[in-house]
This record gives sequence, structure tokens and C-alpha cells, in this order.
Amino acid sequence: MYGSCVLRMFYMDMIQYLIIFLCAYIGYNIMNKSSAKDMADVSTTASNTNKIDETLEEMDQDPPRNFTQKQLLHFDGTMDEKMQEPKPIYLSVNGIVFDVSEGRDFYGPDGPYGLFAGHECGVALAKMSFDTAHLDNFDGIEELNFGEKDELHNWLQKFEHYRCYPIKGRLVPDSKLPDPDRVLTKEELAKYNGRGGDVPEGYAAVPIYVGAMGKVYDVSFGGVTFYGKDCSYNVFAGLDASRALATMSLEPNVAANSFIGDLSEKQINTLKDWVKTFEERKGYPVVGRLE
Repeated sequence: MYGSCVLRMFYMDMIQYLIIFLCAYIGYNIMNKSSAKDMADVSTTASNTNKIDETLEEMDQDPPRNFTQKQLLHFDGTMDEKMQEPKPIYLSVNGIVFDVSEGRDFYGPDGPYGLFAGHECGVALAKMSFDTAHLDNFDGIEELNFGEKDELHNWLQKFEHYRCYPIKGRLVPDSKLPDPDRVLTKEELAKYNGRGGDVPEGYAAVPIYVGAMGKVYDVSFGGVTFYGKDCSYNVFAGLDASRALATMSLEPNVAANSFIGDLSEKQINTLKDWVKTFEERKGYPVVGRLE
């Protein structure tokens, strides 16, 4: 009798231990699966976040643009009186415009290379010279000797791949701009509508022409995001948009009508304001006159 009771108790203890073991095993697997799922969720979330960040970064990047010498000179890192903050710092190396704002200590107004800000400085860098005579010397690039050309290449590599300064576009020398007094027909003007075409040598973007008050402006020098393909003001591109600008209309039929003889004084003043904005605030170069 006593032996039977002991044996019964032994079996009951074994059953209890087995139940405890099974519970522990099941709990361990549940926790591991949950942890694995959490890790997968975290990994997926991180991956999605990275993709979103990359997309936003791409959206924040402006398309490459063309610069005139006067436009580039604006980005010298000095204080912007209107915005009450320092301007970005751009410089050109063999026509390639870099945003070197991250190197403000070097290229800012008080930096050792501050005189390069807002200028083409390929020759100066190649010669390791601070002589201002080498600034904006576009023809001097071709006159560099072998060692100087190698040094210029090293600077380009440093800016683009080591420092990773963003490339903003291309500097087009004044001597390479079209004659502002050439006469363009409507057919010639229409070719520069921002919806295609080849990028000219030395440019970063396809020229986009807009006519206003007898002049033709190339708005690809800073206005690609407004006048380019599928952009809000593309309706003006390749046209004498005087009437549409004066009446503040985005209607294609208005943009196609260049007649301004019946406009009110207020509308004429609006048109003049647009022209002033093109020439003074935006600095779009005049590349011809309307026939």
C-alpha cells in the first residue's frame, strides 16, 4: 500500500514537471516568434523610412540650372539683407557650379578661399594662386600646362567625390550667351518651349525662352522649376507671353495672343513689373528681340 502511494506521487510529480516544461517551451517559442516579428517590423519600418527619406531628398533637389556670371556672383556667402541670413556659397570650377556652403569656414567671406565665392576659379585653383586676375578666366583653362590640368582634375574630384559638394548646374560665360540684339521669329521662339531639345555644350539645362515687351529671356537660368515641362508657367514657354503676363492668365489661348494694344494702364504696369522681375530680381539673360 505504502509503495503504491509513493509510486502514485512520483507519477503525479512527473506529470506536473512535464506540464511546466511544456508551458515553458510553448512560451519560449511564442516569445521568439513575437521578437522575430518585431525585428522584421522594425527592419521593414527602417527600410520604408529610408525610402521615404530618399524620395524627399530627391524632391528637395532642384534640377540642374544655367548660371550667368552675374547670377553666380550673388551667391558669395555674404548677408542677405532681405532675408536676414547668410547667402549660400557657390563657385564654379571649369564651368561646373558647386554649392560649397558646407565649407563656409574656407569659402565664406572670412575664409582663406573667400575670394573664390561667386566666381569661376578653375585657373586659380589649378595654379594654386590667389591672384584675382585668374578669376573668371574661362579661356585660361585651355592654356594650362599638363601639371596644372592634373591639379584642376584633382580639385574637381575633391569637390565632387571627397567633399561631396552638390552640383547646382553650369556657368555660361557672358561671351557664350546669344546676342541680345538678334531678332527671333515666332517660329524660332517656339522651338525653346522647355518640353525637349538638346542641351547646348556648356549648359546644364535646355534653354527656355519667354518673350515679354519686345525682348526674349532665357528663363532656364534659374526658372526651370517654373517654366519647364509640366510646370505651372510652361504655358508661357516658347511664346511672346506679354498679354498673358499682363493679365495674369494661364489660359493657353491668352498666352498664344501677343497683342497688348488694348490693355489697360494697370495691366501694362503689371507687365512692366514682370519684366523688372525678369531682369533685376531673377537676372534672366536677354537672348534676343521679338520680330
